[in-house]
Amino acid sequence: MTERKSVRPAEAAALLGVCRDTVYVLMRSGRLRSIKAGRARLIPLAAIDEFLSADEEFAA
Repeated sequence: MTERKSVRPAEAAALLGVCRDTVYVLMRSGRLRSIKAGRARLIPLAAIDEFLSADEEFAA
C-alpha cells in the first residue's frame, strides 16, 4: 500500500482540529493550498504542514 499524499477537506479538518467549513474558508482565502481533481478538492499533506508552520511564525 502506498502512503497518502493528500486528504479531502473533512479529513483535513480533523487533522487541524477545526470544522470542515473552516477548511473551505482557509482554501478560499489562499491560506491553505488545495488542488482540484475532477470534482474533488484535495489538500496535500505538505500544504497542511506549511499552513501550520506559517501559523506558528505568525503567532511568534
